[in-house]
Amino acid sequence: MSTTLTLTTFRFEVDADGIALATWDMADRSMNVITPAVMQDLGAIVDAVAADAAIKGCVIVSGKDSFSGGADLTMLQELGAVYGRMAREQGQEAAAAHFLDQSSLLSRLFRRLETCGKPFAAAVNGVCMGGAFELALACHHRVVSDDPSTRVGLPEVKVGLFPGAGGTQRVARLMQTGDALQMLFKGEQLRPQAALSMKLVHAVAPRAEIVQRAKAWILGGGKGVAPWDEEGFRPPSGRVYSPAGMMTWPPANAIYRRETYDNYPAVKAILHTVYEGLQLPMDLALRVESRWFAKILRSPEAAAMIRSLFLSMQELNKGARRPASVPASTLRTVGVVGAGFMGAGIAYVSAQAGLQVILVDRDQEAADKGKALSHKLVSDQIMKGRAKTADRDALLERITATADYARLAACDLVVEAVFEDPGVKAQVIAAVEAAVRPDCIFASNTSTLPITGLAKASTRPEQFIGIHFFSPVEKMMLVEVIQGAATGPRAIAMALDFVRAIRKTPILVNDGRGFYANRCVGAYLREGHLMLMEGVPPAMIENVARMAGMPVGPLSLNDEVALDLALRIVRATEKQVGRQAVDPVQEALLVAMVEGQGRLGRKNGKGFYDYPEKGQKSLWPGLSDIVGRRLDPDSLSVETLKQRFLVVQAVEAARTVEEGIITDPREADVGSILGFGFAPFTGGTLSYIDGMGVKAFVARCEALAAEFGPRFAPNALLKDMAAKGETFYRRFAAPRSSAA
Repeated sequence: MSTTLTLTTFRFEVDADGIALATWDMADRSMNVITPAVMQDLGAIVDAVAADAAIKGCVIVSGKDSFSGGADLTMLQELGAVYGRMAREQGQEAAAAHFLDQSSLLSRLFRRLETCGKPFAAAVNGVCMGGAFELALACHHRVVSDDPSTRVGLPEVKVGLFPGAGGTQRVARLMQTGDALQMLFKGEQLRPQAALSMKLVHAVAPRAEIVQRAKAWILGGGKGVAPWDEEGFRPPSGRVYSPAGMMTWPPANAIYRRETYDNYPAVKAILHTVYEGLQLPMDLALRVESRWFAKILRSPEAAAMIRSLFLSMQELNKGARRPASVPASTLRTVGVVGAGFMGAGIAYVSAQAGLQVILVDRDQEAADKGKALSHKLVSDQIMKGRAKTADRDALLERITATADYARLAACDLVVEAVFEDPGVKAQVIAAVEAAVRPDCIFASNTSTLPITGLAKASTRPEQFIGIHFFSPVEKMMLVEVIQGAATGPRAIAMALDFVRAIRKTPILVNDGRGFYANRCVGAYLREGHLMLMEGVPPAMIENVARMAGMPVGPLSLNDEVALDLALRIVRATEKQVGRQAVDPVQEALLVAMVEGQGRLGRKNGKGFYDYPEKGQKSLWPGLSDIVGRRLDPDSLSVETLKQRFLVVQAVEAARTVEEGIITDPREADVGSILGFGFAPFTGGTLSYIDGMGVKAFVARCEALAAEFGPRFAPNALLKDMAAKGETFYRRFAAPRSSAA
């Protein structure tokens, strides 16, 4: 039987019991992904299994460590390009019909598999995401491995899409409606036991047994009919128009509004597809899903999110900015100097990645305290069932806590994470360089201090680089790698290799005060401060910021990073740059809060919010006394406030491009979303400008500058781009590395 099939992405064989095994194994990929070739092969397999009476059923398994990461999103991107071309040449109607036909191919293929009359089982190990899990859901039986690496899920919503190959309809027929909506809204990865308890899979087995278990199900009389295709099937939550349904749908709509502020069309489409689909037979429901999927796939939000959060992030993670001339690093041992909160976090993520870590502080007690954070973090994972005691023991074994700088002699890279003071850092640099090998790379974890200035304390400036982590280190996925004036390509390569090793996303930026992320974050915080001093009600500031797409309001964010730190940064800026670089209104507010009221933020339980030991935080009533005025919220334009929050960050991002801090739009966009949560639905700061149109953005900047001040004024680069009809992704299309 296998000789009659010509396949390029699968191996196909039939055993003596008449059970076919389709092994998905793409020769040119480290992980299987759904491509046109895969779809063609899978279609041939379905037809072959259905047509041969000697074949009882088929098991689909991966020939790699993981099942599949899902569909190749470049395939979906290309559909958009074809649509645009056809619309121009043949008209909108023909283009739309072609787009719908092509974007629903995978859904129709999976339905063919599901209704071919023969039982199909999926044997899943490792990652099984998106379209790959939709394939598993279309199979009549699903066995997943209990391997710790195994995860299943439908994460499409995180790139502005939703499961469009039957996922919304099958999940909503397997689970209670409310649970199905939560799963689809969140797009989270599920562990095997969670998927089993949610009835998304039928069995969990040791990795070596998953194929055997799947075959046994077929041999035991497993039926090639999905539950929803059987007579009398009823969804777990019953009919949409029923008492139970009315307990679900009004709250679901309210939750959607609360969580998205209507910024994410894909989430709204999930509501539509599930609500409408559950009222229809499966084939009609899938057609409804396909139409919504085609609509969302053509949305600007999906285009922006796919580009930034999938394609660009993937390219950066694979080393798009790494100097090609430098061989791969053999990074084994990392030193971390400073065992405070940041240093302890860096030590943890490094050890978690399998690296040996030398954690140094001024005395043994301080070093041990830093190591204790790793103990706590893994213990928390153990309590949640996500790690074992042996994992904690192994990780802690990789961390050596010490006060002896001489222990750094074995390090390939040393990261200092001491107090943000040039003098303190200079002392650490000297102590480290006296202890390490001549080829060791030195990195400073600093959030604002220019790397070129710090490197003056080094005897090896070409081996000196900035690696800026965000807090908390174990959760934040972005790392800024900062090259100083003398930083050499080997230091850049080592830093990028290190970030990749600890499974975070790097952006490579040039030196300058505040670098990239903190400049934009600073503009966001300042805008919240200025709104407050204008008399905008603080609750309105916080809520409108979230409506604009930011994860937290500026007042809440400032409490997290500390008000006294914000005041120190303002004063340091004045000292190093000049009085003109400081906003006196913002400074007055911070002085009143920190020095007048002793309100430092969450760390001392009082900032813009009060933080009771028990209960939720609430805005401090005393803010009205400090501000001294309050505008009528009904007189304020919510849209203008939203624009102020986003435009002030985007124009600052444009300034960093003009100044050469950012040289690659991908890094600006990915960095803005991962680093400070800039409205993900826009695709990031520069995609926000491009999406609006640079000419329109400049006009908006000028209008805001006229009303609220020169911080909104468009820079020369923006004006030049507007005059020429350019975009950032066209003008700065080629990846540019100054260290190649």
